[in-house]
Amino acid sequence: MFDADYYELLQIERTADERTIKTAYRRLAMECHPDRNPGCKDSEARFKAISAAYDCLKDPQKRAAYDRFGHAAFQNGGMGGGGAQDFGSFSDIFENIFGEFMNSGQGDRRSNALRGSDLRYDLEISLEDAYQGKQIDLRIDTSVRCEPCDGTGAKAGTSARRCTMCDGRGQVRASQGFFVVERTCPTCRGLGEVIADPCDQCRGEGRAEKQRSLEVRIPAGVDEGTRIRLSGEGEAGVRGGPSGDLYIFIHLARHALFQRDGTTLFTRCPISFTTAALGGAIEVPGLDRQMHEIRIPAGIQSGKQLRQRGAGMPVLNGRGHGDLVIQVEVETPTKLSARQKELLEEFRTTETGEECPASSTFFNKLKTVWEGLTD
Repeated sequence: MFDADYYELLQIERTADERTIKTAYRRLAMECHPDRNPGCKDSEARFKAISAAYDCLKDPQKRAAYDRFGHAAFQNGGMGGGGAQDFGSFSDIFENIFGEFMNSGQGDRRSNALRGSDLRYDLEISLEDAYQGKQIDLRIDTSVRCEPCDGTGAKAGTSARRCTMCDGRGQVRASQGFFVVERTCPTCRGLGEVIADPCDQCRGEGRAEKQRSLEVRIPAGVDEGTRIRLSGEGEAGVRGGPSGDLYIFIHLARHALFQRDGTTLFTRCPISFTTAALGGAIEVPGLDRQMHEIRIPAGIQSGKQLRQRGAGMPVLNGRGHGDLVIQVEVETPTKLSARQKELLEEFRTTETGEECPASSTFFNKLKTVWEGLTD
């Protein structure tokens, strides 16, 4: 079997790429490994053969030599490593195949410092502050680097030592049947180091609870749900690890006059029925602290919207402003003087129906429907 073609042993084409070779080896090795076939000499011999084939074909230089000279490339000391090889436990297959994903060897040890957690802060501001932008002072309860030990977690004059349980990797392995499972080292909690003499202040964590003060600039144009990220302003890391981030979520307080939709501001504005009939102008205060004159066309109806360009909210991190939209509500007078009533009665006697075409059309339709029902 050792003289068989390596490509035939792995059941692959000669043009197979590295991934195909690895997949084929993994499948065949699991089928014929001696641990799964105890006492079977054929399985043991086949496993050695496919292991030799994989050892050759996974190496570009060995594969090139094999493609040119065949098995002769590894005879008489040529290249080496092409013959039969010893096999270890079934977990060695996974070490060979998945080695790049597992922490093997001291060069792959994990960092002994863990990143701090991110923090969230919900901040409510007024619509005026969202328009203008604002500098805000925040006080946040969080973890900061321990000053006595400078974040190391060890008492001054001492230092951490490598964890003997995991040999500094932060992970320990356990065999479960045919598989190898990695889990966090229970001794060092995945840090790879243990502290024999911890700092009295932080008890080996390298950080302590403290209230911090921060100055935060809220940019103009922020909206409900806007998220502001402050890098490195979250919780301090464990034993000198990098700090997390602080995320500020913006919430807008209800405004007495305006509602907002993106960069557009909306408001309802009542006008007198004489202004609605004759036309005119009104002034509306904007969030830009300016008075905006809105022209009212004669004959305007309730619910009609008028738009003032550029009087809305600023564009966040951009240029320009949205619009201010005024929705007109025609108000019917409730308190009239005798003279006003007299004038309105005089106006009513002169009505022809053309003054209010919508109502005339409606009542004409109503009359037609009624006549159809009574026929």
